[in-house]
Formats: sequence, structure tokens, C-alpha cells
Amino acid sequence: MIATRYSQARPAARQEARRSHPTARVAPNGRGPRPPIGRRTGPFLVLFLAVAALVLLGLVMALSATAAPSLSGTDSAWSLFKSQAMWLGVGTVGLLVLLRLDYHRWRRPAALGMGACLLLLALTALPSVGLSANGARRWLGTGSIVFQPSEVTKLAFIVFVAELLSRPERHMEDTRATTQPVLAMTGVVSALLMMQPHLGACLLIAGVATTMLYFAGARLSHLALAGGAGATLTALMVAYSPWRRARVLGFLDPWEDPLGNGYQTLQSLHALAVGGVDGLGLGSGRAKWGFLPYAHTDFIFAVIGEELGLAGSLFVVTLFVVIAATGLTVALRAPDRFGMLLAVGITSWIIMQAVLNIGAAVAVFPIVGITLPLLSFGGTSLVTTMAAVGVLLNVARQIR
Repeated sequence: MIATRYSQARPAARQEARRSHPTARVAPNGRGPRPPIGRRTGPFLVLFLAVAALVLLGLVMALSATAAPSLSGTDSAWSLFKSQAMWLGVGTVGLLVLLRLDYHRWRRPAALGMGACLLLLALTALPSVGLSANGARRWLGTGSIVFQPSEVTKLAFIVFVAELLSRPERHMEDTRATTQPVLAMTGVVSALLMMQPHLGACLLIAGVATTMLYFAGARLSHLALAGGAGATLTALMVAYSPWRRARVLGFLDPWEDPLGNGYQTLQSLHALAVGGVDGLGLGSGRAKWGFLPYAHTDFIFAVIGEELGLAGSLFVVTLFVVIAATGLTVALRAPDRFGMLLAVGITSWIIMQAVLNIGAAVAVFPIVGITLPLLSFGGTSLVTTMAAVGVLLNVARQIR
């Protein structure tokens, strides 16, 4: 089991590590001295470059894809781009700060952060507090300052689960102290998200929790049982919700209602087809000019495919594959169990969200209304994802 590799060692192992390296910090699992935070490892550099490439491409595509919605809301085609550039600056600062901050410091405030996020999600559900758009109440704020608590909750959830499953006194054989609390928290978060409603975020939280439990060493039978229960609840929510059912039917056969439930899927596929191999050229796409709703958020991948062609689309997919492989490498080489679970959680979050978003753009999955990490327009999503990358990079700086 993967958990065996990260099990807590006996005190003698830690004493031996101190004798061998008296000036080094000893990892909590006794596997030797913890590497210095300041060094740049191969995975660190690869991960940093892949994320930087996605962020820069996202900024360029924001300039291209936000012109139409900017003009429809203001007199300037630059308004949304300026907003995205500002949030990119905030996210960059957050990434650099968390990159320098030892990830072990996140242990103590993990439960407090999770509790704060649950409170924010509950406030979002209140009609007098939460802000609504397009039939969903997912935002908090006032005036021009608005944020989406569900995005922050993803990171807080990962830190909480990683801290819980890495406590020395808790063993995966004791499901009441490990698996059950994680599944219970997953249920609470999912219930609050469904009050918005936000099925895409629910699926993402469930997927991340399952992945972290698997790497922590949970029994496959327990994960299968929990997965079956989750799939059943999801099917019931779709079956008894007319608009969710219509969206799934539109995914299965978009030509059945090409101007209704299947419209976004068909327009996304059309944009990708028009782009061909080389694309129409940066800024020359037509889908973003009102033909494809939410082109700058949920369907930025279709805009990339239309303007940069198959080459641009494959470039994006390749970068996410690199992040997945590098994140897994960081997890397996992390200095302790907490770092391993943080790396697993953050990597699975980014990759699962990318798969769901790209899958919806190419009609492999139904549309669930989530952004493409580091590329889509959206301040809270960008800042939170870059902060999470900062934590992942900090783990990468300490790998063995």
C-alpha cells in the first residue's frame, strides 16, 4: 500500500537521522533530514514552467476572449482584461508568498480554515446575502468586489483532509478516525454546494476526496461503496431536476435541441472544427462574439482551438499532462505524509477540473459549469488556483 511508505517511523529512526545530519531539520516520519526549502529541484522547475506557460497563455486569451463581453457591459474592450490582469497580479503575489512559506505551517489552521469556508458557503445560500447570476447563487461581496467561496473551499478542503489523514495517532485501519470523517466532510461540503446549486464543484470535491483517500491507503471496498452512493445521489439529483436532466439530454444528443440545450455544445464543437490544425489566428475567432455563451469562462478551450488550432489545443493538454506527471512525482517524493497528501490533492484538483472542462468543450462530458484552471476568466478561480500551486511548489522544493 502507498500508505506504508509514509507511515510514521519509530523515534529511533528520527534520532539516527539527527545524528547523521545534526544541522538539518528532521522529517516527521523519520526518513532522514528534511531537504532545505530553498533548493530548486527538477520537478520544481518543470512545474513552475508549465504553470507559467498556462498563466501567460491565459492572459493572452483573456485579451482575445473578453473583448465582446467587455463591450457589451462597458464602452471599453479592455475592462475585463484589466480586471483579469489585476487578479493575475494578486495571484502571483499569493503564489510567491506560499512558495516561500513552509507547507507544514498549514497544519494548525486547517480545521479553522475549513470551518470558515463552511460558514461562507452557508452565507452564500442565504437569499439576503448571496449574489445570484443565471439562476445560481454562488457569490459573496458588494459592489465591484465579488468572490466565489466554492473556489476557496477547494483548497481549504484539501488542506483539512491532508492534515486529518497525516496525524501520527490515526491509522487508515481505523476507519472511524480517518475515512468516515473525510466522507462526512465531503457530504457536508457537497450539500452546501448543491444549495447554490453547483454540481460541478460537488463532483470535483468528491473526486479529490476519493483520490486522497486512495493514496492515504483507504480500503478499495470502502471507496467503492462511497463512490456507488455518490453516483446514485448524483443520478437522483439529475433525474429529479428538470434543467439538469435537460442538460444531460442535450449532451447525449445536442442535435435534438440545437437552439436550446444542445446549443453550447454544438457551438463549441463548431469553433474547434473551424480552427482546424493551425487556427484562424489570435484574435480572429468568431465564437466569442456572442455565438458561444461564456466563451471567456467555461469555454475558453473552444476559443483556443478556434484561434490557435489543434496545435494550440494539444499544447494546452500537454501542459496539463506535465502538471499531472510532475505533481505525482512530487507526491511520491514528498518528505512526509502531509506533503504527499497535499501534492496529491492539489494535483488531482487541477487535473480533474481541467478534464471536466475540456471534456465538456469536446462533448465528452456534460457541461457542469466549471472553469479551466489558470486559463479561464475569473478572479477567485485564478487567485485560489495560483495559491494552491504555490503550496505545491513549496512541497516540490523539499522533495528527496
